[in-house]
Order: sequence, then C-alpha cells, then structure tokens
Amino acid sequence: MTVADGSDLWLRRFHPAPDAPVRLVCFPHAGGSATFYFPVSAALASDCDVVALQYPGRQDRRNEPNVDDIGVLADRIAPLVEPLFDRPVVFFGHSMGAILAFEVARRLQGRGHTPAMLFASGRRAPSTHRVENVHQRDDDGLIADMKTLSGTDAQVLGDEELLRMVLPALRSDYRAIETYAPESATVDCPITALVGDDDPKATVPEAEEWRAHTTAAFHIQVYRGGHFYLTPRGAEVIAVVREALRGAVAVG
Repeated sequence: MTVADGSDLWLRRFHPAPDAPVRLVCFPHAGGSATFYFPVSAALASDCDVVALQYPGRQDRRNEPNVDDIGVLADRIAPLVEPLFDRPVVFFGHSMGAILAFEVARRLQGRGHTPAMLFASGRRAPSTHRVENVHQRDDDGLIADMKTLSGTDAQVLGDEELLRMVLPALRSDYRAIETYAPESATVDCPITALVGDDDPKATVPEAEEWRAHTTAAFHIQVYRGGHFYLTPRGAEVIAVVREALRGAVAVG
C-alpha cells in the first residue's frame, strides 16, 4: 500500500507486525479515533498485525471533511482494507464501528474476501431500529449524551477547547449511525456479538439479533457494564479476540 492510495491516512499501525499470520482490523465508535485501539494493539502485538481505522475529521485528520453516511464510509474503506486479505483477517467494531465493519464485510464479500470473524461490540443488530435524533440536538445535548455513555476522556469533557474540536466529528458520526437504514443482509463469516448488560444503546435481545445477519456461526458474550463495558473488561475481551485469531490461523 502506498501514500497515493490514501491508506496511510485511514489505516494505522501502532505496533507493526508485517509477518504475523493473521490481521485484526479495528473500527472505532462514533466520535472515536484509531488511538482508542492502542491498548488492543499493544496487548496483541505478538499475536497479529493490528490495524485501526482513522476516520476523517479527527486528530491529525481534523481539517478534512467529516463523512456522515455509513454507506459512503464503507465504500471508501473497503478498497483500502482489501489488500490486507493476503492472510486471514478478523474485524472488530465497537458501537458505530460494528455497523461499519459489517458494511465493509458485505462489500468485500462481494469481491471474494470474507473476514474469518466479525466482532460486533456494543451495537444492536443492523435489522433492529430505534428512532434517535441526538445528532439534531444542540452542543449541550450532544455533550450530555457523551457523558451518559462514559466513552470520552474526562480530560476532554473538562477542556472547553478540546471539546469544541471533537464535537463536529461526533455530530457527524451520530448522524451517520442514526440515519442508517435497517438492513436485513447477511455475511458469510461467523459473528460474535459483545454487549454490556446495562448498555443504553444496545440491549442483550437487540444484540442477539445479530444472529440473523450471518450464514455461519453466531455467539454472544454478555459483560457486566454499560456501553463502554470493554474499557474495564479489556483483558477479558482481548482474551476472546485472541482465541478467535488463533482459530483463524488454524483454519488458514
């Protein structure tokens, strides 16, 4: 991959492992960035090549236009991820990232590339629907929703300048996921749904509906916690992902 194809902007490696037998591609949540997965990369550096997506409009890409449509994001990401399939690939997406991972998997499957596993974390299934309009609220309303989910660094929430910098990307992401139309499509890879038992954005029954979106095996893992259950439960989640990575290598 070269700078010319734009992959250097979208695909980030914190602990490059080009000779690893398997890859893990991580899709951040709404308002999130590639650095959210730095601890995952550090923990799995000896097991796989971890690649994290960096969406436009945040951190070093903050001067680029935000993308507020899941389909457009997936269309842009799919051709950049496709070259990674020279070995088994596992997708992990949290919240909005779970839906985006699913949509990218759908596009790549049509090109003959199917992930070995798709982890859908903290997100209800694509076919479920809620009427949500957080993206239409004023800044205070958007910030209030951020605080209820506890997914934003307290330092950011307490710094007015930093907060104003992240709000445009956050609002754009909320618009993308809240206007995502219910989808009944399937992928051919196994899906593992991960969800907190007190998640206001995804109930356990809503997460179980991911079963209808795969023609392969389905599993659900419920953790104690809310929308960002995976922060305090990181070691447990990484253990589950590591097992899937080893399974992907074995299948080959």
